[in-house]
Amino acid sequence: MLEWATDYFEEKRVHNPRLSIEWLLSHVLDINRLDLYLKFDRPLSSSELDRLRPLVKRRGMHEPLQHLTGSTDFLDCTIHVSKDVLIPRPETEQLVELILNQHSDSESLNLLDIGSGSGCIPIAIKKSRPSWSCTGVDISPEALKISSKNAEFNDVNVNFLKADINDLNDPEGISTQNWDIIVSNPPYITHPEKSEMDPQVVNFEPELALFHNDPLTLYRKICEFAAHSDAKLFLECNDKFADEIKDLAGSFYHRSELLKDYDGNDRFVIAQNPHN
Repeated sequence: MLEWATDYFEEKRVHNPRLSIEWLLSHVLDINRLDLYLKFDRPLSSSELDRLRPLVKRRGMHEPLQHLTGSTDFLDCTIHVSKDVLIPRPETEQLVELILNQHSDSESLNLLDIGSGSGCIPIAIKKSRPSWSCTGVDISPEALKISSKNAEFNDVNVNFLKADINDLNDPEGISTQNWDIIVSNPPYITHPEKSEMDPQVVNFEPELALFHNDPLTLYRKICEFAAHSDAKLFLECNDKFADEIKDLAGSFYHRSELLKDYDGNDRFVIAQNPHN
């Protein structure tokens, strides 16, 4: 099955064909990937094959592995995902690590995640910094249901509220609270870039969480709101215009810096000391 499915996925031009079948087999058999090779000659039962075949077919149609298994790992958390939320990326894990590395649990901080999606950012932060108060906002009711489910599953208390990035002066009182840290990974891919992207992203992940006609307008609203809140700001960016976002943050803050991700791409903007 490992060999056959790898060839099948290669024919279908599925990204990471070998990893795909290892992941699906591990999920069906409820074992880790290393055990697949320790038990390489183990035959699959009829019931196991019945569970595996439809997953292989769906993966052959480029459906994301995380949708097939229903969840993904994000730092020390298990995050459930669906077509209604963006699948957490390694870059977003690095964004969380930047926050955690700069602030200890001895500080009782108030954190807001704008455009929270699955809730992975505030959930992972709350799990590592129990004394912090963490809130996530999103415009999608479906995303809010998933983020609340993820908070419960990971046994953390995170508050999730409905709010629009374009109008954060909402009745939930978000604009009147004192935020120490504001973090956001907003939709930052322009529609012309869609043709460059993998089918498993374009066809299966929510367009609302990925694409925007003018991402810089979103970043401007977030920077303005964060500066008005006197909060330190952490942003994940499209590397194609990360310099512009750094300069934009610099128009609201005395200090803004641009950091690279582990692949060497300009990815994160950190801004502090707002002009007040």
